[in-house]
Amino acid sequence: MKVITNNKKAFFDYEVLDTLEAGIVLLGDEVKALRAGHVNLTGSFATITRAEIFLLNCHITPYEKAYRKDEDLAGRSRKLLVHRRELHKLVGEISKKGITLVPLKVYFNAKSKIKVLIGLCKHKKAANKKQALKERDIKRETSREMKNR
Repeated sequence: MKVITNNKKAFFDYEVLDTLEAGIVLLGDEVKALRAGHVNLTGSFATITRAEIFLLNCHITPYEKAYRKDEDLAGRSRKLLVHRRELHKLVGEISKKGITLVPLKVYFNAKSKIKVLIGLCKHKKAANKKQALKERDIKRETSREMKNR
């Protein structure tokens, strides 16, 4: 599995409850742009409309050697491919208050297909974010101390 990009901001802002792997519908030159790593997941999210999942605000920079370089298509909504059973499960989970779908990672699977790891997330409160930062600092200091001994 070759990771193209991670959504680090999502792990800071959200508490991930569950994950789901989904395929993504792309145009030809978007695949080349992803191979070059020109994708930004910050601020993107997924929504369900008419029994389909769409990824919104995912910015894929146009491939520089492409025939058409439409900047308008860079931020377009892209359809995600999941099984119907998984879709019904997601609809039930999203109906709960405060639950959103956030893309966590874009990667190539073992068959060289581009996949998106979608997280079922709940937004963190400010106090929880501070606590996570404190825990990370303590962990960093203890590992530093153990390294020096």
